[in-house]
Amino acid sequence: MSDHRIPAPSAHGHLDLLRELEPAVARHLDRHLEAATEWFPHQYVPWSLARDFDGPLDGEPWQPGQSPLPPAVRDALVVNLLTEDNLPSYHHEIASCFGRDSAWGTWVHRWTAEEGRHAEALRGYLHAVRGVDPIQLERSRMAHVATGYRGTQPSLAHGLAYVAVQELATREAHRNAGHACGEPHGMRLMSRIAADENLHMVFYRGLCAELAELAPDTFLAALADVICDFQMPGHTIPGFKARAARIAAAGIYDLGIHHDHVLLPLLRTLRVMERADLGHRGEHARERIGRHLEILRDKARRLAELRARIGQREHLSTPPAPPVRLPAQSGGKEGSR
Repeated sequence: MSDHRIPAPSAHGHLDLLRELEPAVARHLDRHLEAATEWFPHQYVPWSLARDFDGPLDGEPWQPGQSPLPPAVRDALVVNLLTEDNLPSYHHEIASCFGRDSAWGTWVHRWTAEEGRHAEALRGYLHAVRGVDPIQLERSRMAHVATGYRGTQPSLAHGLAYVAVQELATREAHRNAGHACGEPHGMRLMSRIAADENLHMVFYRGLCAELAELAPDTFLAALADVICDFQMPGHTIPGFKARAARIAAAGIYDLGIHHDHVLLPLLRTLRVMERADLGHRGEHARERIGRHLEILRDKARRLAELRARIGQREHLSTPPAPPVRLPAQSGGKEGSR
């Protein structure tokens, strides 16, 4: 069977699904508001480490040696921040898809308000610790936001499936970048942002579960399309491919993580592989998902083997460290060499 999409029947239109899912949106919104924790971006920025930059304040220019962050972590945090910077476009996309009325509209504005904290805190952190070149960062922000983001999801089902996958992927990207920072301020901040993304994922995943019960074939077909063609919203960032390759090589976010920590948990929670209520279109979609998982596993395995071989060669080619000189013994004589 080919991987071509099967056209959707017209049983559930966009407006019909919006209306039918509205009570579920209200329930999940109430749960989200109960679980969400108030936090303040300025409390996560180590301002005591900051100092003036060059320019009108005549401070010290940024130099690479000032950054406490490993190169791959810099890439990860820049990608994460520039992705968050495009919030105006994301707000437009989800408002266009979900609408601004009823519980849908309440959610859209609440989500946007919560997401707005992420770029504010992350940019403050990077400036305070001199983590990346602030001039290049601003130029990249201007280029990326000026380009904007335009979603390619053709239906409400596709939109819900995409944000469920994307929020979980973003949670992993933020959390893993924090762990790789090697310093406590970055780890604390990225863990806090990841907690927000997790709650957003839970909201969208809950709606996906509701939609799967309401229209299983429609949802499975949309989910298969999203999974097989998935791209992170930051893929239009200048230099994204090269940065993504370095991020993957460092183990911060790669195909294995996407398969093991994003797709598999989502599919298990939504009971995608065990559903017994699918028609021909839903079964076809489930087969597409299964084949895609096999392809991802194979690519992830081969990339892991390649990284292991490269790491082994680098280890073997690294010259041995010079012998350690022992500290002087009492009496002023050096210890034996």
